[in-house]
Amino acid sequence: MKNAGKAPTPIGKPELMLINITGADRVGLTAQLMEILARYDATVLDIGQADIHHNLSLGILFKTLNTMSGDILKEVLVQANALNVNVSFNIISESEYNDWVSRQGKNRYIITILGRKITAKQIAATSKVIAEQGMNIDSITRLTGRIPLDESAEAQTKACIEFSVRGTPKNLEKMQGDFMALSRKLNYDISLQEDTIYRRSRRLICFDMDSTLIRTEVIDELADRAGVGEEVRKITESAMRGEIDFEESFKRRVSLLKGLDVSVMKDIAENLPITEGLERLMEVLKRTGYKTAILSGGFTYFGNYLKQKYGFDYVYANELEIGPDGKLTGKYLGDIVDGKRKKELLRLLAQVENINILQTIAVGDGANDLPMLSEAGLGIAFHAKPKVKAEASQSISTIGIDGILYFLGFKDSYMQA
Repeated sequence: MKNAGKAPTPIGKPELMLINITGADRVGLTAQLMEILARYDATVLDIGQADIHHNLSLGILFKTLNTMSGDILKEVLVQANALNVNVSFNIISESEYNDWVSRQGKNRYIITILGRKITAKQIAATSKVIAEQGMNIDSITRLTGRIPLDESAEAQTKACIEFSVRGTPKNLEKMQGDFMALSRKLNYDISLQEDTIYRRSRRLICFDMDSTLIRTEVIDELADRAGVGEEVRKITESAMRGEIDFEESFKRRVSLLKGLDVSVMKDIAENLPITEGLERLMEVLKRTGYKTAILSGGFTYFGNYLKQKYGFDYVYANELEIGPDGKLTGKYLGDIVDGKRKKELLRLLAQVENINILQTIAVGDGANDLPMLSEAGLGIAFHAKPKVKAEASQSISTIGIDGILYFLGFKDSYMQA
């Protein structure tokens, strides 16, 4: 074949060419096609490849000399025919290329959508919002493994795809609001994050405990054992309506626990209903070097139990006073860990770990978590109360707490032990 096996004499004008190859994937296909370009000393300006159900889509933008482009195309066509794949060619003008290069300086955002399954309706709605904001989708990547066809298994499945989007939103606040509205309407979760250096280097993640790491409120469990469950729940509801603040409601509820034997706490701790995905989340976070903390308006006894079981690095919560008779006194020790204190502790831990506050993550479900959610570099409302979900910039409501890993950009293939 003409020019095969030797470098052609570099005569002619530069020419930019885009080759698109589609068809059944096979081992060595990319190598064989790239060897042709290598023989002509082509410069690769951009390349992208995806494989969907063993079907390849490969695009190569390269620079060569116009006197060589015809020979390159002939060899590529012959090789494509031998490999039984389709190939198309486009000449790219210098102005088109320069326009593409200029767009590389624009802001990049990562949009993550996840749920038990992902539907065309959800992707269409997400893409429409992106287009309305004048932004362009550079790539779409699936982060989760293959979804089983057996819909009876859907209760524990996870589906997640990530959009890499370039441009500056016309109205970032509206875009965020539109996404939150879609998540409620179409029952999926959406995360919108600017793709900065801090997104790629999160180091500290702080969790609320009750109704976040565990599927209960420990004070309700204690109150039920003390025979005052109804009274405690009334106080909690009053606080949620804003009739009394967290500190006042905390003091009143704790006082009702007076006389409860401390042995009850051990039994409750050993039977806590753990949130779906917590074990997987903690295993991956520890393996990848994250520092983890529990910042809770609950109680240290239960926080320390979770710390020992799952390997949290820090626990800050409220300490119940225990009398010499081994019973709760109805009082507490130290300062109350409320919303303001959680925010302070988040900042303190960032300083202790010597990291920027933008490298922190906070996760919670209640109104007293909002200060730390807004302070952290990434605040996630997890199966949260409506008010919290409305005010948080990110939320997860459809799957377990290990969904956080996808917001951090982890793929299932990365997380195999």
